[in-house]
Amino acid sequence: MKQLTLSESFTVEGKGLHSGAVISATFCQAPAGHGYKFQRIDLEGEPVIDALADYVIATNRGTVLGKGDVTVSTIEHAMAALYAAGIDNVLIKLNGPEMPILDGSAKPYVKAIEKAGRTELKADKEFYVVKHKIELADAESGSKIMILPDDEFSTEVKVNFNSPVLNNQYASMEHTDEFAGEIADARTFVFVREIEPLVNAGLIKGGDLDNAIVIYDSAMEQEQLNHIADLVNAEHRQVNEFGYVNPTPLKHDNEPARHKLLDLVGDIALIGRPLKGKIIATKPGHSINTKMAKQIRNDIKRQDIQAPMYDPNREPLMDNLAIRHHLPHRYPFLLVDKIIDKTDSYIVGVKNVTTNEPFFQGHFPQEPVMPGVLLVEAMAQTGGLLVLGSVDEPERYSTYFMKIDNVKFRQKVVPGDTLIFHVSFMTEMRRGMAVMKGRCFVGDKLVCECEFMAQIIKNK
Repeated sequence: MKQLTLSESFTVEGKGLHSGAVISATFCQAPAGHGYKFQRIDLEGEPVIDALADYVIATNRGTVLGKGDVTVSTIEHAMAALYAAGIDNVLIKLNGPEMPILDGSAKPYVKAIEKAGRTELKADKEFYVVKHKIELADAESGSKIMILPDDEFSTEVKVNFNSPVLNNQYASMEHTDEFAGEIADARTFVFVREIEPLVNAGLIKGGDLDNAIVIYDSAMEQEQLNHIADLVNAEHRQVNEFGYVNPTPLKHDNEPARHKLLDLVGDIALIGRPLKGKIIATKPGHSINTKMAKQIRNDIKRQDIQAPMYDPNREPLMDNLAIRHHLPHRYPFLLVDKIIDKTDSYIVGVKNVTTNEPFFQGHFPQEPVMPGVLLVEAMAQTGGLLVLGSVDEPERYSTYFMKIDNVKFRQKVVPGDTLIFHVSFMTEMRRGMAVMKGRCFVGDKLVCECEFMAQIIKNK
């Protein structure tokens, strides 16, 4: 699956929820590997902030990114729309401190993305694959997020505000294809009792009944209600019973829960990669959402690429016979058993290390350890199969390695280990030359890595 960007740029304009300023945001095409970035074009030097959890500095009524003195807030709705659309790379140019709130949902962003279209790039998507249960909880708020392994991205959300109007609600999304029709139009919401503290904190200057659901669930004197209305420049209204203050009906019976799901998707997008896993969230909010995103980011930074998934029950792309047809190596020097995945840019190979390997006779018989040089050789052979896939009649060519750099051995390999090799192009092939990055895993652990250059030559 290839990375995506926009087919053309587009601009949205509207009030900022907290600043109240009229702000325009221009979404621009970006190259592969760019990711999501915000650019403050209203500031000197037009600084750029990467939309990553690393830069989250505040989560009070919205997610705020900060780098030095530069901030961008209320990003979650736009991020959710981009993530659900499968867009990997975009530059968002802003002339103010936050994204426009528009109608309080992600729907305007979804419509603009659909109109602009999507363009496929050459690079493959880099997923974060959840392989083990991940949990995070906040005892004080009762919030909890759990992520389980799954082949796709899905999420379900449960909310409980202990409110006579908004109590238990549930929302789910089985696939990102559902986002545009089922989740995107869910608006942000606020309780009447929260408005004055938010105003006193310098927030929601751009909030109104057109961009937020307002919930009245705590008895107040009419004089107090009038005072709150004045704070947000709203008309005085006689409210005689608990409920939703907005003159228009809810988009969905569980619209608040759907909006919490929307926010969760936007915050999880801050891991910088599409995620494969099922998210189950209880009482989610920007604080715990971004803490989970930061936890995943820390895992990504510890190891820039995850160990490939290996299912021994699946048919390989190339078995040992096919490999021998392409490579000149033979026992005891053929060190790749099968190929389980291959694209134009990378290849994944497997070797099962047995106690009967001939190199264990001398390295070391009493405590056998696979020689590091053979790990490099195995990655080189796997890379050779990647390079040979770029030519017609690969059996008429051989791959010769010219240089090996930056070799690192991180853990010993012993009998019983299953080695997973991931080899990818670092540059495009030119004149039969290829520069590749090789990584060797045992389970989820990286045991060896290196960079090498190879040349493809036609056999005599």
